[in-house]
Formats: sequence, structure tokens, C-alpha cells
Amino acid sequence: MKKFGLLPRIIIAIGAGVLLGSISPAWLIKIFATFNGLFGNFLGFAIPLIIIGFIAPGIGTMGRGAGKLLGITTGIAYISTIIAGLLAFSAASILYPILLKNQSLKEFANPEEALLSGFFQVDMPPIMGVMTALLLSFTIGLGLASLKSNALQNVMDDFRMIVEKLVEKVIIPLLPIHIFGIFANMTQGGQVTTIMSVFAKVFVMIIALHLLYLLVQFTAAGVMSKKNPFMLLKEMAPAYFTALGTQSSASTIPVTLKHVKKSGARPKIADFSIPLLATIHLSGSTITLVSCSIAVMMLQGQEVTLEVLFPFILMLGITMIAAPGVPGGAVMAALGLLETMLGFDSTMISLMIALYLAQDSFGTACNVTGDGAITILVDKMSGKEKHEEAVSEKAG
Repeated sequence: MKKFGLLPRIIIAIGAGVLLGSISPAWLIKIFATFNGLFGNFLGFAIPLIIIGFIAPGIGTMGRGAGKLLGITTGIAYISTIIAGLLAFSAASILYPILLKNQSLKEFANPEEALLSGFFQVDMPPIMGVMTALLLSFTIGLGLASLKSNALQNVMDDFRMIVEKLVEKVIIPLLPIHIFGIFANMTQGGQVTTIMSVFAKVFVMIIALHLLYLLVQFTAAGVMSKKNPFMLLKEMAPAYFTALGTQSSASTIPVTLKHVKKSGARPKIADFSIPLLATIHLSGSTITLVSCSIAVMMLQGQEVTLEVLFPFILMLGITMIAAPGVPGGAVMAALGLLETMLGFDSTMISLMIALYLAQDSFGTACNVTGDGAITILVDKMSGKEKHEEAVSEKAG
């Protein structure tokens, strides 16, 4: 099963859930509903730990970088992420009212009427609220960045490793079972046709947005470097397809490095930027998260406005720094924001996870390929700064 990727497992879980839900008696569905209730409660318990474990050490490490180069790289990556989120919002606002017309899951507001509940529940209250965890993470992270001592940073790095193991060894492996149970229950409740229709439409739109945004990124890089953007994209294609297979930005770093250097970026800049961007630049994942969250909100009959989504996009750009380098890591890091800023309940979060994981490899491929364009921009901007400094020194 370790060699059997997450995406195939998710696809099998969805198909098996639909099949079981259409033929199984209610008591069998209730067994999986019991597991879903327990898993959902555990996920709620884990969310504050995920937030603290990823965001605090991430911000602390970011504050100890290599001066101007770190600032330029981080700034471009954040702006790129925000633009990606706004692109997704604009496309969803225009297309979803047409694509998702007459499709709604409002009846899930009363789960006992639409979905079967489990035989029993076990309360697993989180140690703190999500917003408290976010504020604590920012406080600790900024404090770590200002401290000269590494003692607390080492503690937080170790805590991050513990939480990464929790996500990688417990939550991610159990997600296919959770999604299986959700789809079996939705099929039994008569909602699966709507869900599968939405899946197909959202999936196609997201992939199209990924490709469009890559074109935007490489056009900007081509203008700055005075090179053909399509040739730059072609050079980075191996990194794209490698990421499709690995579903991991970190695992694709060697390939990304090789081809961004072939694109003309200075080795010193590439060696610094690519590993950093693999952690902080997740424009493809942001497109997916924003697109999927809007789809789920519309299914629930919630109003979707820029006033609601823009703060979420701004926070998502920061939170993506916290995304662990495992398949599905971005959606795990974003669960707290979905809950606090968009008001997602357990059912909406389950739908969100399923939607996201179904195309996670494409989001990762977009992230990785975009890292090449950002590196070229950083290379040219840092080179321009050095040239201007040299000119001013000569003039002086």
C-alpha cells in the first residue's frame, strides 16, 4: 500500500463508497458513520496541534534567512499566492453559477435527516480554539525569529516533526477510509449524483486554472529574462511530470533545480530559492483550495463574496508556509482557516478534503513548476539590485 499512491486510493474509496452505499443495509453504513464520527472528532482535536506545529517553527525559520534575497523570494512567493487565490475566486464567481446551477446540499444542515449517524460518539475536545492556536503560532513564530538562542526553535522543530508524523502516519492513511464512509453515507442519503457532478466540473476548471496561471508566471519570467516563456515552460516540464508522480514538492527539488539552472538562473540563486519555494510557494494548492471551498459553500447555499473570501486568501498565503511536505499537506494546514473564517462544519470539511485530494498531484505540479518562474524573477531582481549598487558606488 505504501507504493500505492494516495490519489488511486482516494479514487477507489469514492467508487467503493458509492457502490456500497447503493446496495448495503443501513446498519452497515452506520458502522462506517461511527468511524467517520470518531475520525472527524480526532481531526478537530488535531487541528490546533497542526497549526502550532507547522506555523510557529515555519515563521521562526523564515525570520533567520539570508537578508535581501530571502525578502525578495518570500515577497514574490506571497504575491504569487495571493494572485492565484484571486484568479480562482474570479473564475469561480463567473463559472460556478452556471456550472453548479440547481445543485445544492442544503438539507445537510440537518444531518440526521440526510445522513446516518454512528452507533456512538467519543468527545475529543481540542486543547484550544483554532483562532487561539493561530494567534499563539504567530506570537511564538515572531518571537523565535527575534531570539538569538536556538533552544526554543529546536523544541518547536521537534514538535513539528511529531505533528508531521501524526499527519503522515495516521491522518493521511485513514483519509481514504473516511472518504469511503462519507460517500457511502451520501449515496445512501441520495446525494451522490450531485457530488460526483460537482467533482467533475470543479476538477476540470482547477486544472485549466493551473495551466493558465503557469502561463502568467512564465510570461512574467520571460519578460524579465528576455526569453521565450513557452521555451521556459518546456524546460520545466520534467519537474511538472515528476511532481505529478511524487505528489511532493520536496521530493521534486533535485529535478526542479536541474531544469531551472538550464533555464538560465544563476546556480547560487537557484540553490537558495528552490528549496525555500518548495516550502512557501503553493500557488497551485491555493487555486485548488479557493476553488474547492467556494464550490462547497455554494453547495451549502452560502453567499460567496470577495469581502468573505479575500481575508481567507490573505491568511491562506501565510498558512501555506505551514503545509507539510506530504500528500494532502496543504489542505491539512488550511483546515483551521476553513473552520474559523468560512464557517465550515464537519460535513463541509469532509467534502473539502475529498475534493482537494482528488487533484492534489496536479496542484503540487503547478507549485513546483511555478517555483521555476519565481526563481528566474528572483535571479533577475537580485541581479538588478547589485548592478544599481555597483553603479552608485562608481558614481560616488
